[in-house]
Parts: sequence; structure tokens; C-alpha cells
Amino acid sequence: MSRHPEVKWAQREDKIYITVLLADAKNPKVNLEPEGVFTFSATAGAENHLYEFKIELQDKVNVEESKINIGVRNIFCVLEKEEKKWWNKLLREGKPPHYVKVDWDKWVDEDEDNGPPSDLDLGGMDFSKFGDMGGMGGMGMPGMGGMGMGDDAMGNDFDDSDDEEQATKPEESAPETIIEKPKVEGEAAEGKAQAS
Repeated sequence: MSRHPEVKWAQREDKIYITVLLADAKNPKVNLEPEGVFTFSATAGAENHLYEFKIELQDKVNVEESKINIGVRNIFCVLEKEEKKWWNKLLREGKPPHYVKVDWDKWVDEDEDNGPPSDLDLGGMDFSKFGDMGGMGGMGMPGMGGMGMGDDAMGNDFDDSDDEEQATKPEESAPETIIEKPKVEGEAAEGKAQAS
């Protein structure tokens, strides 16, 4: 009997972010079809339990432009939408299963998405490069053997909420991410006392 990993999702006008939270996944297989069918399977844990799921996304995706990163704690996917438009829900039919949740750390509302976000640099790993590997249709990922993926190869440890910040290149940071520290009243009073 298989289990379901926790899955988080968020969207932009042109992308869907899917994060599969599964630490130390072994033999991960990810399949993305242009019609929007996303399939995942891997084993994890001391007893090598099988984790898998299949979801049918609301609309079509561009497999060639989509990217994936397999980290120590999760598998992070950036799915490029075929058509740049906001989806009113993730799945084509019905409500998302209980293990699929909104990723509020990456979520941006439609009216707040004023320009391209600073996207993650996944080292050029795209779905189309995995086309004939594994037995899961158009694109399989039969493990990490020799691909140089993970936190050591990428220089990042992609964990829960810091994925986007850790992988963003400094020169790509959006101006609104710069936060200036306001003066605290105590600091102003201390400055006056020293000037006296």
C-alpha cells in the first residue's frame, strides 16, 4: 500500500510551483505531461515506504520550460503554464486531496503580481532533459545516480519555507525585497544623549 507525501502549491500568472515534502526520497520518479498530468513516486524512510500521487492540473503546461530540483528534504518543481493566465484552482476536477495544500510562503495574489518574480535558479534542470529515463511516460526520474543533484551539488539545502530565497541570485532580487531597518525611539534618544 502506498502513502501520499505532503504537497504544497502556489502560482504566478505564468507558473505553478509544486513542492513535494519528502525527506531523503529514494528513486524519485516525476512525470509531467503537456495536458497537465503530474505523477510522482518515491520511497522514503527506514522501511522504504512507497509514496506516490497523481494529479490532473487545471490546464496545459509547457514541459520543455518546466524545471525540477531534487533536494534532501523535498522535490521542488516550477511548472511553466502553456498559457499565461491565472488559474482559479489547481486541479481540473474536484477539490484537492487532503495532502495537497497551498504554499503560503510562495503565494502571490493575482492583483499583487505586478511583474516577473525573481525565479529560482535550478541549475538548468528541466523536465525535457529527462525524457527517456525511467518508465513513467514522457519523463521519468529514476533516482539521482550521478546527476549531481541535491544540496551539495547545488550549494543549497532546499527546506520548507526558504526555497525561493536561498536559490534567488542577488542580481535578480526584486527591489521590494530590500527592507530598511527603521530607527527605534531608544536609538534616537541614545544618539541625542551621546551628542550632549
